[in-house]
Amino acid sequence: MEAQAQGLLETEPLQGRDEDTVASADFSSMLSEEEREELKAELVQLEDEITTLRQVLSAKERHLVEIKQKLGMNLMNELKQNFSRSWYDVQTTTAYKKTHETLSHAGQKATAAFSNVGTAISKKFGDMRNSPTFKSFEERVETTVTSLKTKVGGANHGGGSFEEVLSSTAHASAQSSGGGPRRAEEEELQC
Repeated sequence: MEAQAQGLLETEPLQGRDEDTVASADFSSMLSEEEREELKAELVQLEDEITTLRQVLSAKERHLVEIKQKLGMNLMNELKQNFSRSWYDVQTTTAYKKTHETLSHAGQKATAAFSNVGTAISKKFGDMRNSPTFKSFEERVETTVTSLKTKVGGANHGGGSFEEVLSSTAHASAQSSGGGPRRAEEEELQC
């Protein structure tokens, strides 16, 4: 009996030929003539209703397009509105709010860290400027500038401001170009 039960309850899926057999089965022989006529009438009525609904939908869609054109709404405006609405929806979600808060907090921490780095660099430059090596370098530069001033402007200038050096250089240049001392004095007055 088990063999007969297994034959009735096959565990294999239907094959292509089995599906064709089921599809071609004639169930109409199980229906009475009256039931058959009722189903045919119902089928015709459903097809008519579907056709009518398609026509109504098409007319409504045309009317919708006309109204949008009158209002100046086009596809681009609709896309912008949809995007804005979607973006607003995203921004109101809990996940977005939590992410925004987290990133904002991280940004504040990063800003504080960069500020600390800037302060540390500034302090290091200050320390470096006060270091003996930098002082030695600064003295060498001063000595070189003083030496250049002496060579360019003569022995009388033992320092002075940049303007004084510039003026004395102009004075020396005017004297060497043949303008004489009087012309150099005029130039000095103009400065």
